[in-house]
Amino acid sequence: MRVRPILILGIDVISENPKKFAVVSWFNGRLERKGEFTLYRLIRFIQSKRPEMVAVDSVTELGEDLRKFLRALPSGTKLVQVTGRPGEQRSLQSLAKEHGIRAGDRFDPYEEARLSALLASRGVGYEVLAFEDEVIIKVTRGRSHGKGGWSQDRYRKRVHNLVRDKVREIEERLRRADIPFDLETEERDYGLARGEFRVYAAREELAGLIRPARGGDVEVRIQPVERAELGFAPLKGEEAIRERRSIIVGIDPGITVGIAAIDLNGRIVALHSQRNMPIGEVFRFISDVGHPVIVATDVSPAPGFVEKIARSFKANLFVPRESLRVQDKNELLRDLGITVEDDHQRDALAAAYKAYLRLKPKLEHVDARLREAGLIKKSDEVKALVIQGYNLGEAMQKVALRERPRAEEKTEETRRQGPDVEQYLRRIRELERRIEFLERENQELKGIIREQRKTIGRLERKLVDYDEEIRRKVLRERELEAKVKRIEMLEKQLREAKSVIERLSRDLVQVKRMNVVEIRGSAVPLKVMEVLSWRELERIEREVGIRRGDILFVVNPAGAGKAIAEELVEKGVRALITEKPVPEPVAEVLREAHVPFFTSEELDVKRVDEFAVVERETLERAIYELLEKWRLEDEEREVERMLRLVEEYRLERKKELKRKAEEEGHRKV
Repeated sequence: MRVRPILILGIDVISENPKKFAVVSWFNGRLERKGEFTLYRLIRFIQSKRPEMVAVDSVTELGEDLRKFLRALPSGTKLVQVTGRPGEQRSLQSLAKEHGIRAGDRFDPYEEARLSALLASRGVGYEVLAFEDEVIIKVTRGRSHGKGGWSQDRYRKRVHNLVRDKVREIEERLRRADIPFDLETEERDYGLARGEFRVYAAREELAGLIRPARGGDVEVRIQPVERAELGFAPLKGEEAIRERRSIIVGIDPGITVGIAAIDLNGRIVALHSQRNMPIGEVFRFISDVGHPVIVATDVSPAPGFVEKIARSFKANLFVPRESLRVQDKNELLRDLGITVEDDHQRDALAAAYKAYLRLKPKLEHVDARLREAGLIKKSDEVKALVIQGYNLGEAMQKVALRERPRAEEKTEETRRQGPDVEQYLRRIRELERRIEFLERENQELKGIIREQRKTIGRLERKLVDYDEEIRRKVLRERELEAKVKRIEMLEKQLREAKSVIERLSRDLVQVKRMNVVEIRGSAVPLKVMEVLSWRELERIEREVGIRRGDILFVVNPAGAGKAIAEELVEKGVRALITEKPVPEPVAEVLREAHVPFFTSEELDVKRVDEFAVVERETLERAIYELLEKWRLEDEEREVERMLRLVEEYRLERKKELKRKAEEEGHRKV
């Protein structure tokens, strides 16, 4: 008996702009009109009431808001399209008539909402599927670290350790719940900057297991993976289950997914690879090919993606004892005599074929027994049951019983016509042969079980020895890896220390030379300024002072003006040395005041950090030569000026005499 949901909401659009909906509720057989709702109010109403289903005649009425509406539905609430899947939809009136529901005005939105709720209550319609059975869980820091010193570094390391602990906690919970997943992490400061889980389960399966968290040092966000296209699943078993062939499927997960399928006779039936293939599309592709009885992988342990698919199909999971090597995979493909398009198809096909080879002796034994019993036509069905865990006799009997319904129908018809003793005798003989066959099968299987137990015991002993050897090998490798990392870190620190020592040694030698030169009196110390600015000048005066006769060394004089040059002249600076040429305004002021200025290249200035010296003899000679040069230039300019004055006086006198002569001539006339 179908269990009715507690609460169903039927909705239908009233107007498009603004968009409003008519809402009718169905609660334990009682219908109630709820009124008009905007989309926002409808979502709030659904989130507060948490109905079992929201029924609508067509999801297209939600328009562009469909995805937003589906994301807002609370956990456990289904959106149902009662008129059928797209392309196969029927009218509400025809469905209502079919299920004995009285239909009213088809143009009344409340009547449409009522019919939708009633049909959904009777299991009519298709659930709209917006999400894959896949969830992304992101674990990151909760707030920015910002800039800072030692305390900020400690805080950052603490947060990264908290992220690592939270990732480990979620990983442990998923493993305890036996939920498959893949994990990607980003290491930082001996902790984790982030962790991202791809969990192959529906969001509902994680309820109460993993909770989102925000606002603290660590954030946990849970995001269901949306389907590229909406899916539609019937509320009731309206579609007959097709009888499909049994297959062995190999899967290579990753950014590009590889899928290979072979039948139980080792023939390839499908080979495919696709980039960014969602898990839902993987399910659909495999379902279209057949029903997998084994899902295989080429790596050990099996990825969570492959475990999820095997569990969804209730298929056996094949995992090799150790991950297959590339040369092993190529050898398997050469045996098949086939070429593939890429490595993903190769890996998937190698996994499927490896699983088939493991089962091949058992499958060949099944074929031989079926030929003896005359059931070779049912070979695939029997093999599938044997793979699922049935013994051969049980599998053959189960397949034989599937054919019984037709015979029973025939028997029933004969029974109506009258008893037939011959039929019962034939049935008794058939059952006696079946009992004899099953007894032989039972003895053979007991012998096989004894041999298998001996083999299992021998292999278990080998496995224990092998596990111990592997454990010791892993411990040695881990110790070696830790030592190698320690050596690399120490070598790096040693290189850095040597570099610092070399630089400091060079600086020390230079300082010693400068001290020797200064002590001998053969060098003149310079007061160093980084830039020629008022702030830097104030700093020098405050720290060491500037006295008359001091010599200044400026690293970068660019941007200085006349005012600061005049200040230097007024303070009685004897000379100015710069690494770069001084600006023109500064040069004019210093030249006018006869304050020499040079570049460091002209005087071979020796400088280490905040100290600088120049040889006294070189400096005195340069000052003398420059002042002498300026004196000669000044004398030349003075001579030129006097000559100009004499010439001007001569011209003026000549004009004066000429003017007096002209006046004398006029008087005589």
